[in-house]
Amino acid sequence: MEPVKSAPEERVAEPLTEYVHRVNRRVRAFDRRRPLVWDLHLTGLWVLAAMIDASGGWRNVAHDPGVPTGLVIALSLALSVPLLWRRSHPQAALLATLPAALLNAWSGAALQAALLQLLLVHHIALRLPLRNLWWAVALAVAPTCVAVARYGDSAGSWNQQVGSQLLSICVAALIGITVRTRRDHTEALEDRARRLETERDQQIRLAAAAERARIAREMHDIIGHNLSVVTGLADGGRYAAAKSPERAAQALDAIATTSRQALGELRRLLDVLRDEEQDGPRAAELAPQPALTDLDQLLDGVRRAGLPVRTTVKGHPALPEGRQLTVYRVIQEALTNTLKHAGPDATAHIDLSYGTGGAVALTVTDTGHGGPAPGPTDGRGLPGMRERTSLYGGTLEAGPRPGPERGWRVHLHLPEESPQ
Repeated sequence: MEPVKSAPEERVAEPLTEYVHRVNRRVRAFDRRRPLVWDLHLTGLWVLAAMIDASGGWRNVAHDPGVPTGLVIALSLALSVPLLWRRSHPQAALLATLPAALLNAWSGAALQAALLQLLLVHHIALRLPLRNLWWAVALAVAPTCVAVARYGDSAGSWNQQVGSQLLSICVAALIGITVRTRRDHTEALEDRARRLETERDQQIRLAAAAERARIAREMHDIIGHNLSVVTGLADGGRYAAAKSPERAAQALDAIATTSRQALGELRRLLDVLRDEEQDGPRAAELAPQPALTDLDQLLDGVRRAGLPVRTTVKGHPALPEGRQLTVYRVIQEALTNTLKHAGPDATAHIDLSYGTGGAVALTVTDTGHGGPAPGPTDGRGLPGMRERTSLYGGTLEAGPRPGPERGWRVHLHLPEESPQ
């Protein structure tokens, strides 16, 4: 059986406008790379056209056909060669052609090369401030006035000659102004696109930084708390091992349970960072963030680690998930710091009050050693709590309890939610 041959793909004809744009882009790219080469070629083209007219065609429109050939050649060159500087110095190029244009009009040669001054007017309108057009128009009209004044009716009437020259100058200037306006508009759009791209990149970097900070807070809260609990349980199990093996076994069981919980929370957090391409049965089963309903489990783990905790709750909790997570993490961090720094025989007390509209007042105190307030570089605990609190316009205070009481005090206040 012969293999089936696929039909050749039909080539779609390229639209003419797209082809013109592509060629135009290539020409402009070459012009940007080699501007002198482009100027030399175009100037050579105009010089060649002027010299062809100087070979004899100029007599068909001349007011005085008896002008010497040498003068005609010199005038043709003087009117065409300055075009080489039409883009870099159009003002100076127009001034350079003025003597030849005036002599051309006075002698009666009426060379067609004089029309090249319109190209210089076009470049003045395109590249220089528009106020320069006034004297450029005057310089371009002056040779016509000289020709009409010298040759009278043979050169045509004043209205016909001067009006026709002014119309040609206006058309050349308007074309330059139109091209300049379009170029400026295109540059403005390109600049705006660049600025939008820069702003987009900045937003991406800011979002990435914020996400890194959020992940760092979560990992600090998960790992720091659970490791503190494990450390407390390990210390208690070591002391109990010699006198009460049963208590030591209970401590080891609690360490295993706490470690598994920490590992599970950490695994869920890392699953969030996976690519979103993992959908379906292989996607990570994400558990919700801790809420105030998980507070009893947190306190049980702290108590097993050897820190007695009392709680006082006023009001009825009716908070959004974000505020619940903030209150939960602040309690977790405060108890973690107590486990780390309060020393043996310390106790903790949690006073939690719920107000209306999502307002919360939380105070966590302990009877540990206390001490000076940590600085801004002393870990991520307190900065993380303050960052969470600031998201809801709240305040957080942390420091030693006022004398004569010993210990540390953390106070959180979240105001009512603002109406949408």
